[in-house]
Amino acid sequence: MKILRTAEARFADLPDFPYEPNYTDLGGLRMAHVEHGTGPVVLMLHGEPTWSFLYRKMIPIFAEAGFRAVAPDFIGFGRSDKPAAISDYTYAGHVAWTLGWIESLDLTGITLVCQDWGSLIGLRLAAEHPDRFARIVVANGFLPTAAVPANRAFRLWRAFARYSPILPVARIVQAGTVSRLPRAVLAAYDAPFPSSDYKAGARAFPALVPTDPGDPAVPANRAAWDSLGRWKKPFLTAFGKKDPILGYADRLLQKQVPGASGQPHRDLAHAGHFVQEDAGEKLARLTVDWIRG
Repeated sequence: MKILRTAEARFADLPDFPYEPNYTDLGGLRMAHVEHGTGPVVLMLHGEPTWSFLYRKMIPIFAEAGFRAVAPDFIGFGRSDKPAAISDYTYAGHVAWTLGWIESLDLTGITLVCQDWGSLIGLRLAAEHPDRFARIVVANGFLPTAAVPANRAFRLWRAFARYSPILPVARIVQAGTVSRLPRAVLAAYDAPFPSSDYKAGARAFPALVPTDPGDPAVPANRAAWDSLGRWKKPFLTAFGKKDPILGYADRLLQKQVPGASGQPHRDLAHAGHFVQEDAGEKLARLTVDWIRG
């Protein structure tokens, strides 16, 4: 396996993101994370094609409220190592890498905050290792089981990620937000990818979403979905409604998960797919209030 590593100089002068990276070795692959604060763990998992920088508005709020805010970069993203071939990435591999990282840090009592692919990985982990998780917050994410066909917006996105000669990461993030992102923020999303050679992980993610019953990830996801059907710990959704792909998937989660009953779920009417950009402070504060309540 050829492994690429983004130079640290690419991450100089990140706006509102002063956190030094920590690295964990996962059998020869280096996985990065940032953390701030002390106390019970709030684990924030990013999605496609972002990295832990996505949570820069939320990390200080959790830390100031007395939590240990922890945000990793999935393998292939951010400061983490980047296997160079698309075939190096699988759904099961991402779950295993992230579990190995959690076990290395021995994270327990976790409040999971997840979005996009952070939900595909995070919900699998919570369902399969519930002893490590205390509660879950999902923002514009889901756990697909190939029960229904993918909608047109997702099919178009998957085709673009696979066939487009370029994958303009910052422009993709901007397209998923309602607010206009400053130039320095857009540059920070491009920072992990100095060339197209570094984008195999980002290109791989859309194709790994199991939308076909024959997909190898479907059995494990269906077992996890069934496990979530028995999840009685607190479960909260807060979805940006200006998301053409996942804006209303929260209703399905609320119906499936017993722990979602009676919770103060939120519709974020003026937020898009990347809720952390459009309403990050609001999401962090409502999560703190929910935990305390």
